[in-house]
Amino acid sequence: MATTYIDTLQCPRVKLAGAQGTVTEIVNRDLCGAKNVVGMLRWLDAGERFDAESLQDAHQLIYLMEGDGVITLENEDYEVSRGAGVYLGPRETAGIRQAGAAPLKLFHLVVPKVRD
Repeated sequence: MATTYIDTLQCPRVKLAGAQGTVTEIVNRDLCGAKNVVGMLRWLDAGERFDAESLQDAHQLIYLMEGDGVITLENEDYEVSRGAGVYLGPRETAGIRQAGAAPLKLFHLVVPKVRD
């Protein structure tokens, strides 16, 4: 099996509408042949918020790599900092917003439910 090096600084960043920050895919089929996972880096500046979709057939992991923020789960806010994360099962959702002096950097992993 070959090792694939992905220079994430070379991956195109997309500014999302509605103050949802910036995103780039760093793991997908085209970049490295990944068939059952999509990995993204997300950045949130002051006033920006990312709301993870409620996906019927996928698991999600959102991991806070840099900065301070607030995660909203079931209408409850939790202050979080570097090293915090949230797992979302199928049909679960969460929101995260930047809350500190520095931008947030998030790692967002989406894995479809494998059918038996």
